[in-house]
Amino acid sequence: MRRALGARHEALARPVDRARARAWLLALLGGLLATALSVGGALLLFRSTAPQADTDRVRLRQVDAVVGTVSDHNATVGGRFGGGYSSQIDVEASWTYPGGTAHTGTVQAPRTALPGAVVPVWVDPDGNATAPPANRAALAVSAACTGAGGLLVLLAALVLVLRIRLHALDRRAEAAWATAWARLEPLWSGRAGHRGEE
Repeated sequence: MRRALGARHEALARPVDRARARAWLLALLGGLLATALSVGGALLLFRSTAPQADTDRVRLRQVDAVVGTVSDHNATVGGRFGGGYSSQIDVEASWTYPGGTAHTGTVQAPRTALPGAVVPVWVDPDGNATAPPANRAALAVSAACTGAGGLLVLLAALVLVLRIRLHALDRRAEAAWATAWARLEPLWSGRAGHRGEE
């Protein structure tokens, strides 16, 4: 660090060595900044989504719905026997809420659900089927994954910039070495004196 800041004098340290030390120091500081930004972004994402999930959990209710029939779409395109990756299918169901009001609609049920089976359904205050409220643990995992993904992208960009910078410094060092060698090699090998004699 002292070399990067120019606080340590070394007789053999070249300007390119100090530039290389500065590049590593900036990369380290960039990594710390990227980590702080990713953690802060993940926390901000969680704090912005968690209150809505809490509000939905208070506002929505889970009721029991009775399966009527399996949707024609599921019967013809990847329904119960059509394979697919989802363990849920669309079914027609009926439920009662609020105040004894009967409702019907299309809801998600396990593939094994048969007509007459009871499945849980989340409903809004009007009794209409809706998506379930988000789980705080799931939101925390999602925010952490988003932060980790952002950190990986930032670190990958930082490593790329560092490699480009170090490569440029290596080329500069090689050019300086070649120039110095071209100047000193005749003196070191004694050929400079032979030229003078010629």
